[in-house]
Amino acid sequence: MLFKLILTKDTSFEDALKAVDVYGYGFAPVVDVEDRLVGIITDGDIRRAVLDGKRDLESIINRKPYSLPEGISQKKAFQTLRSIKRRQAPVVDKNNRLVDVITLDDIDFNAKPNAAVIMAGGLGTRLGDLTKTTPKPMLPIGKKPVLEYIVEALFRNGFTNLMISVNYKSEIIKDYFKDGSDFGVEIEYLEETKRLGTAGSLGLITREMDAPFLVMNGDILTSLNFGDLLRHHVATNAALTVCSREFNYQLQYGIIEQQEGRVVDFKEKPSLDFQISAGIYALSPEIISLIPEDTFYDMTTAISDACKNNLHVTTFPLDGYWIDIGQKQDYDNAINDYATE
Repeated sequence: MLFKLILTKDTSFEDALKAVDVYGYGFAPVVDVEDRLVGIITDGDIRRAVLDGKRDLESIINRKPYSLPEGISQKKAFQTLRSIKRRQAPVVDKNNRLVDVITLDDIDFNAKPNAAVIMAGGLGTRLGDLTKTTPKPMLPIGKKPVLEYIVEALFRNGFTNLMISVNYKSEIIKDYFKDGSDFGVEIEYLEETKRLGTAGSLGLITREMDAPFLVMNGDILTSLNFGDLLRHHVATNAALTVCSREFNYQLQYGIIEQQEGRVVDFKEKPSLDFQISAGIYALSPEIISLIPEDTFYDMTTAISDACKNNLHVTTFPLDGYWIDIGQKQDYDNAINDYATE
């Protein structure tokens, strides 16, 4: 139910006090009898009125409040409230009728303290001329670069504390995303002075990591619920969780099975089913101690080292949409998949 104060000639100061108290967010929207937004009253307005001995509503209603348009996205609302340094704003339709109230408490409820690290420093050499002037994560898919889809997906899942590892043409990424505030997130850049692989840049993290965090490659588009991955990681008490995906490979040749030089079977171009890494991981802070300083170090090596150190490594199956744009055909497929975006 949308709480509001309906302003009529009979509306009292006490009514305003109750409305602010009932709404629970430190303010109440004020509307006329046709639900058109008149203004807002905050608990601060109420306190000042009491101290000044005022009881006249007309003198304490803020009649020029900042409002948001009906249909605004959660991301845009988050960005706007943060930029104007307000915790709430009424939402109105084109006729200025109150339809909702958005508060940062509504938006932040899903925000997680856990960080997410995006590996975006690779050269993308398999994409040929496409990455001669543009880093792979900044290749356009429709109207946005790949990396923006990743940032938006993390935001939707409550991950607003991001680190992006950069190296090749890093200025393009940094100039586009800046500190992340335009995208509803906070971004810290891990600057690779040389290529450190898909895990080596984790050694550049200087903050204290006291909670599990996500790591993913910067060339992946997926419908994965990142929150589910993190919950699985915590529930299994894992040190490292590898997001896995089923992969089928059709061999081009027939397979001969033999024993002591004698053919015992022949299989014509069999297909093989196996699990591959999807390039998305959940890590507990203890994994960082495995990362060598200023050394090329891939996630595959990190997984092997974790196993050798008897750390608990598990998998999380990814069943939904997933594509790695490492090759030209995959990039073209992604463009087709997102053609309506």
